[in-house]
Amino acid sequence: MREYADYDGLGLAELVRSKQVSAAELLEAAVTRAEAAQDKLNCFSALYPDLAKSQLETGVGDGPFAGVPFVTKDLAVEVKGAPLTNGSVAWKGNVAQRDSVLTERYREAGLVFFGQTTSPEYGLTTTTESTLYGQTRNPWDLTRTSGGSSGGASAAVAAGVLPVAQASDGGGSIRIPASCTGLFGIKPSRGRVPMGPGRTEGWNGMSTVHAVSRSVRDSAALLDACHGRETGSRYVAPAPERPYLEEVSRGPGKLRIALWKRAPNGTMPDADADAGLMATAKLLADLGHEVVEAGPELDGELLAKYALFTISANIAAAFDDRSAMLGRPVREDEMEPITASMAALGRTVPMVELAKANNLFNSVAIDYEQFLIDGGFDLTLSPVTHRAPDKLGTMSLTQDGDAMGKAIAGFGAHCPLFNQTGCPAMSVPLHWTDATEEAAGGLPIGMMFGGRLGAESLLFRLAGQLEQARPWAGKRPPVWVG
Repeated sequence: MREYADYDGLGLAELVRSKQVSAAELLEAAVTRAEAAQDKLNCFSALYPDLAKSQLETGVGDGPFAGVPFVTKDLAVEVKGAPLTNGSVAWKGNVAQRDSVLTERYREAGLVFFGQTTSPEYGLTTTTESTLYGQTRNPWDLTRTSGGSSGGASAAVAAGVLPVAQASDGGGSIRIPASCTGLFGIKPSRGRVPMGPGRTEGWNGMSTVHAVSRSVRDSAALLDACHGRETGSRYVAPAPERPYLEEVSRGPGKLRIALWKRAPNGTMPDADADAGLMATAKLLADLGHEVVEAGPELDGELLAKYALFTISANIAAAFDDRSAMLGRPVREDEMEPITASMAALGRTVPMVELAKANNLFNSVAIDYEQFLIDGGFDLTLSPVTHRAPDKLGTMSLTQDGDAMGKAIAGFGAHCPLFNQTGCPAMSVPLHWTDATEEAAGGLPIGMMFGGRLGAESLLFRLAGQLEQARPWAGKRPPVWVG
């Protein structure tokens, strides 16, 4: 199938539907490309084509992605019979005994599961490097990160293995990998996508799940297929007026967009990111939108402190759960150094601090939406990352904690706000740096648009317009196995 990578997921499904190709042929093509990509990028934690073949034997139905090969991220999402290690030595050898609710909905959409992409331990950093699996490399420059924590997914999609892959986002982990590899990625509103069956939220509501993709319409159709309340949900995101896929081809109208340069922690975009921001602002103006430089005043230091407390408490609890499964305590040598320090912090944070964290995140959600209301803004615009993808090693969980923390804080500095507020935000691949000796095609830096809770429809409308005005599908990295 020489033309396999010329199609997005919906395009591949149409080939199956029209009997131009079989689902088995698509699977074979995807597995062949996955093996080639793994050799160069180390983006898969497991490949299990036999499970996929068994799924094909039972039929894939007539869903929108019927017969399309698919992979999940090695973090929290369960595929029955497949490994699930959460990128951690402590979970090595674990096999999922059930499907997640999300997996069940993906199966109903016709997706065929054949593998799992790499994640750092518990998704705790913005690069995809782990003691268990090593370094995942960026197809645009093998010396650089593909982002984190969904860097395996982004590397695989960017390299042409498959058109769309599952990802998750607790502080930028869909948007940052999409930015680093030139893909589209949207973090949905809190309560939009199921997290069960064992839970209905992650990291006290900061984490959510969706995907990275080459086309906007794949992301929209996939969200159509999986969103909606699950059993036990205490809240659900506002229902869309129409399918998200329909929104992609609808014009967004004239929007008023706040160009928000300075992140809550004070980080400013470097020259490359700023050039992308200015070019994007001009493109928006050319499309008839109004762009005004403005941003909410938020206490980034306090937000970072309470995000750290919240995540650390959840990591400590996760290790307790694993200890119960093992029948013994997880040893420190089964954790990466920074993970171990976070788990230790999580056991010492006073309970009142978690209440303060929740209160702060509530108030900042009010502040962000009030900023939009007061300024008459529909959306905000910021760079996803404030510089091009970092060299591998600078943000891993085995580095010096202070240096690693500083590197992360200045990388995707605008991203965590949308996890803390629960609002949706998307990374759109609109900028590449100039070519270098290491990266002949330049390095991607995504542009992030954020809106109030439930604004996915508006984001998809704008994304569709931008995709038409500044197509990115033809941009292919040096490592391309498609």
